[in-house]
Amino acid sequence: MMAVFIIFGVLMIICGVSCMCTPLITFLDAGYFIVILIGVFGVMSIIRGISKKNFGIGFIFGILSVIFAVCVLFFPGLMLLTDGILIYMSAAWFVIQGIFAIITAIQVRKVSSLWVLQLIMGIIGILLGCYAFFHPLVLALSAGMLIGIYFIEAGIMMIVSAVQKN
Repeated sequence: MMAVFIIFGVLMIICGVSCMCTPLITFLDAGYFIVILIGVFGVMSIIRGISKKNFGIGFIFGILSVIFAVCVLFFPGLMLLTDGILIYMSAAWFVIQGIFAIITAIQVRKVSSLWVLQLIMGIIGILLGCYAFFHPLVLALSAGMLIGIYFIEAGIMMIVSAVQKN
């Protein structure tokens, strides 16, 4: 299981670097990037919940993430709608992911020394999301870079969760 998380984490980091190197293309395809990110996050949350026999809020959020991603990818009208509200959806996702990262960091702080990294990444996610809510034009102009940063952050979190000794 650890290898799967590490592989997905590395792939997320590579994707993030690619997004940062081609921000205009990323902005034009951002709807697909976000939906894929949400789907991968959901699948990994479900796998982690099943492997640890923890069917709490993270597991439920993972199921909802996969359902959302599948619906948006297979219904073109939803993708158009998603592209239209992408900025606010991205901001909300950054905040929600940050909250979950902070909750997870607090839960594992007695077990792992890497909890501080996860806490910092959660705080960065929340700050990034809040900034995007209040400055949507800036997010629209810098979406490629921000999406790249988020992919890298998500990849780091996957790798950190894989190496934690739970």
